[in-house]
Amino acid sequence: MKILALDSSGIVASVAVVEDDTLLAEYTVNYKKTHSQTLLPMLDEIVKMTELELESVDAIAVAAGPGSFTGLRIGSATAKGLGLALKKPLVAVPTVDALAYNLYDAQGLICPIMDARRKQVYTGIYRFEEHQLMTLKEQWAASIEELLEELNQRGEMVTFLGDGVPVFRELIAEKLQVPYSFAPAHVNKQRAAAVAALGSIYYKEGRTETAMEHIPEYLRISQAERERAEREKEQKPAGTKI
Repeated sequence: MKILALDSSGIVASVAVVEDDTLLAEYTVNYKKTHSQTLLPMLDEIVKMTELELESVDAIAVAAGPGSFTGLRIGSATAKGLGLALKKPLVAVPTVDALAYNLYDAQGLICPIMDARRKQVYTGIYRFEEHQLMTLKEQWAASIEELLEELNQRGEMVTFLGDGVPVFRELIAEKLQVPYSFAPAHVNKQRAAAVAALGSIYYKEGRTETAMEHIPEYLRISQAERERAEREKEQKPAGTKI
């Protein structure tokens, strides 16, 4: 079984191909370019380097959100286009689940944190049991204080990863009352290889969708939508009392 995976949900752009238990190729870039500039050239480079026939893939796994609204749309559009052109199913992999899967068989709790702005994070709480990723709390948007309070209540060691770590590292050190650590550089951001590995599991479980069915999971409205709603609220005439 061969899975092509894409992840442009955050600041990292990543493309990978996994065949059974073998990672054939992974191309990951964390630099100052937009995903619209990087994702397709990265895929093209992998195709050339591995002499990959795209028609040979069984499915296309995509990091389905949450994350950057623009990044998710780019990844979704790319996956949908490939799925339609190749007539292949899509596997939607929750972004935070895939991040947690980077730390395969880690001890204690695993807590990915993606910076969602306004002192909020996209996060989830996981652990591995008998080599399987167990979801203790599904991905959700929360204030960093709310998350740290919940982790304190759980009372277990926790490993953090994600682009929210450098943003909230000092607050974690100040507020967290349980033992904790931060994942090292090679596994602390999105990786398409993890999306592909989880995608392989979900594919075997029948958790696929058509390209037309796929919709990113944003978890909350975009900043532009929030600002528009606030402007409309300010412009709305005040009601008159009778």
